[in-house]
Amino acid sequence: MESLRELYRIGTGPSASHTMGPTRAAEVFLARHPDAAAWRVTLYASLAATGKGHLTDVAMRHVFDGRAFSIEWKPRERLPLHPNGMKWEAMDADGHVVSDWTVYSIGGGALQEPGSPPPPDLYIRHSMKEILSWCREQNMPLWKFVEEREGKDIWDFFAECWHAMQEAIDRGLEAHGTLPGSLKLRRKAHRHYEQAKGRPGPLQRTGLLTAYALAVSEENASAGRVVTAPTCGACGVLPAVLRYLKEVLSCDDRKVLRAMATAGIVGNLVKTNASISGAAVGCQGEVGTACAMAAAAAAQLMGGDPRQIEYAAEMGIEHHLGLTCDPVAGLVQIPCIERNAVGAMRAVDCADYALLSDGEHEIPFDTVVRTMKETGEDMQERYRETSEGGLAKLHIPPGVDPADLEGNHCA
Repeated sequence: MESLRELYRIGTGPSASHTMGPTRAAEVFLARHPDAAAWRVTLYASLAATGKGHLTDVAMRHVFDGRAFSIEWKPRERLPLHPNGMKWEAMDADGHVVSDWTVYSIGGGALQEPGSPPPPDLYIRHSMKEILSWCREQNMPLWKFVEEREGKDIWDFFAECWHAMQEAIDRGLEAHGTLPGSLKLRRKAHRHYEQAKGRPGPLQRTGLLTAYALAVSEENASAGRVVTAPTCGACGVLPAVLRYLKEVLSCDDRKVLRAMATAGIVGNLVKTNASISGAAVGCQGEVGTACAMAAAAAAQLMGGDPRQIEYAAEMGIEHHLGLTCDPVAGLVQIPCIERNAVGAMRAVDCADYALLSDGEHEIPFDTVVRTMKETGEDMQERYRETSEGGLAKLHIPPGVDPADLEGNHCA
């Protein structure tokens, strides 16, 4: 497994795979061919189908900053490795292609080239079963495994990510108005937060968790600065749970960072053994993984042992199995934003449930991850971030011309 520095990425939304990944690819290709007369990229499958709704074109054009750069959209064609394929071309003054590069945005902002060697195997152990075995053998918590593999400087990186998460929450709670795009959705985080402060007990828990998750997700939808956890589309779940539990349990930041490490193990296992890309496996790989990560973090902060933490994470994915990725208008707004809020609530519920047990349960985490992968592969393509099925197909917002929906701009 890769370093957790490759899972948690600080960047701008609204999509890790459709915005951050293509932006990185544009930067790499421009750096390789700075003296070309013109540049062209062809986007395929999911990248093309929901590209404008995810601001893919805006992000890439920003990199080229007025240079001769063009985009071709081919939503009906798919390159072999992944639905998020790109073919880059550099051209001379006569329009002849002098170099090309095929690359894929595989989720969480990561890029992969055909035939490229696997990433450095920093973690060695590739399953939750193996990692739990290490915990038992060493009599150590899960977060300690991260420190052993990454080194002590990983805590500075987590602190930077935690700071960015809290800033996103704070900005989102203060923001008003509508989100960009054809849906014209009103921001809700501020209202949820104000209402929650006046509610007692369990009602306040719901209000605060949803307010924090909405705050980050609305910032993401506005192309704000967020942290992939594990993706931009699911970036609100983990920060909401960490912020809420830090407040109600009076946790110091050291404990929060350790919870982030444990959450990172969960996300990395899914990324390695299945996928965190909505274009590959649907939203079960995004919000489902985020819920599992947050459930693990919550269970640890609430005093759970490694088996209880694993149980909480397993439930987080198990009860999102089959969740489709069907963004209305190709925007990371409906149903994405509310899913983050519900995912945060469900994560804390999973942790509560796991801590009522001794940690023993029937379905191992590794099994549910394999199940999620197979379920995603069986899912029809229109339910995997193409905006051609589900809510995206059946719901046309009032006052919106179907021809103007960003997700269908090149269908």
